[in-house]
Amino acid sequence: MSDEPEVMSRSARQPDRTEVTGPEQTDVYDVWEPDPHRARGVTVGLVHGGFWRERYDRAHLAPLADALARDGFHVASLEYPRTGMPGGGWPGTAESLRARVASVAADTDLPDPLVLVGHSAGGHLVLWLASEDRVDGLLGVIGLGPVADLAEADRLHLGDDAVRAFLGGGPEEVPDAFAEADPARQRLTARAVLVSGERDDVVPPAVADTYAAGRAEGDPVSTSTARGADHFDLVDPESPAYLLVLAEVEELTLH
Repeated sequence: MSDEPEVMSRSARQPDRTEVTGPEQTDVYDVWEPDPHRARGVTVGLVHGGFWRERYDRAHLAPLADALARDGFHVASLEYPRTGMPGGGWPGTAESLRARVASVAADTDLPDPLVLVGHSAGGHLVLWLASEDRVDGLLGVIGLGPVADLAEADRLHLGDDAVRAFLGGGPEEVPDAFAEADPARQRLTARAVLVSGERDDVVPPAVADTYAAGRAEGDPVSTSTARGADHFDLVDPESPAYLLVLAEVEELTLH
């Protein structure tokens, strides 16, 4: 579509390899390898957004994956089934992604230290994985313009009521799904950084702020703002916001 952000169609280096982990077309992840002389010994798992909808896949994160690999990280871009696809919706989407993370962790050609970076709905998913001890050995997660609080996102009708499409109804109709899927209602057990674009009108910074405000004292969460950035600048390596994203990834790997 002509009105889509440039990063959605920008060309990037092809992945060095693609791993198939199961029978479904979404049982897959792509790997970008860094220059061995610059390798940091850390794997970054990328989780794309798109309001959990079928039309958006991992392809638009290829420029970000390539950039992070150039900056020394091993990068795995993870796919998952979306609403309307086999295995998609709640809880299939989240459990499938959890299995993909386990596959990346078991990949002997990728370094063990793992940071997950999720954009938009992918930000929701990485925060869910960072809760309730769902992933062992996770250094931390970074949500970029994350749908961090599902109740708030539903209240704002983000993505044409994408939360309701994903969960199968509203809070009154599927209260258990909201309780199980919403990281804002769960115990955070890995470090989390929420990065919002100052001009993001797709997932407004207030959504991340609501999540952060609801955390218990001492929870390992922090927030930052990319000045002048919109929703897609956060995953565009040609945007100044990339330097903030890179710095947050580096900061997580130091702890």
